Amino acid sequence: QVQLVESGGGLVQPGASLRLSCAASGGSISKYAMGWFRQAPGKEREFVAAISWSGGSRDYADSVKGRFTISRDNAKNTVYLQMNTLKPEDTAVYYCAAERNPWIVTTINEYDWWGQGTQVTVSS
Repeated sequence: QVQLVESGGGLVQPGASLRLSCAASGGSISKYAMGWFRQAPGKEREFVAAISWSGGSRDYADSVKGRFTISRDNAKNTVYLQMNTLKPEDTAVYYCAAERNPWIVTTINEYDWWGQGTQVTVSS
């Protein structure tokens, strides 16, 4: 059973940057695809970014392409989401998820383990 813990969220002004971390325990995630999702108040959870087991393949939602970068350090059992040029519409709870498959997927239902989320608020 993999446990995921997100960190790095906070309150920032528009245009700022944040780096989210997702630390895994209870098992290695080195062979799993990993993803980041977010859920804004009153909205459904949505895909943000995903990365394959090796980091060789990545995918992003159109709304974050060019601003967010997903990466991983399998030696540290950790996945990251670098978020630049943040906008108020990026405000949401951000969740990390793991999928027992090496290749990236973007569908929520295909992910097997989820973290508790970290709040990101972008406001002036």
